[in-house]
Amino acid sequence: MRFVTLAPRLLFTLGAGVLTCGIALHAGRDGAAGTLAAGLLAAYLGWLLLEAPVTFRRSPAPPADTRTLLPYALARVLLVAGASLRPLPWDRWTPWLLAPCAVFAAGVALRQAAIRALGRFYSHHVMRQDGHRVVTGGPYGVVRHPAYAGMLLANLGFTAFFPHPVTVAALLLLAGAVARRIRVEERALLDVPGYAQYAAGRPRVLPGVW
Repeated sequence: MRFVTLAPRLLFTLGAGVLTCGIALHAGRDGAAGTLAAGLLAAYLGWLLLEAPVTFRRSPAPPADTRTLLPYALARVLLVAGASLRPLPWDRWTPWLLAPCAVFAAGVALRQAAIRALGRFYSHHVMRQDGHRVVTGGPYGVVRHPAYAGMLLANLGFTAFFPHPVTVAALLLLAGAVARRIRVEERALLDVPGYAQYAAGRPRVLPGVW
């Protein structure tokens, strides 16, 4: 159990190091497209650092996500490695490169709005906390798991900027891990008063799909 909770922190450190290398590699080549790529990698690194206090916060309760935590973290490391350590798929600057950057930014913004709405109940682990209650404000009024929705949207934009079989495979692995985590999380949340009624009226991550 200790390894399972420690490994994501080690993978976080590895991912941050890989992104730093990628920033240095892309900033020195490929002209304006390389500069934008370095900027997007820097934005991803900033996103990781923004959530670092939660990543390294000691869990107040035993997590219930041991089977999904490692695939989830590994998928993100694989994704940033595939983007950071390979040549750019774009041979020149085009305004279309701003589109996946906008999708990435929208995903991060959605995730941060969800984290703020949850407040002290937010964690990178699946668990129930003392005084746990159903949060229905902000993006939780639209979908049940906006933090995961933002995670997937941001990484979709990131993959669209750095398209490659490695990044696409990592995105699919991440989506599978997120889907599994959502199911584990919902089983834990069903004991929270009012959650079943809340869940019955809202989709999980994407209205009209799931």
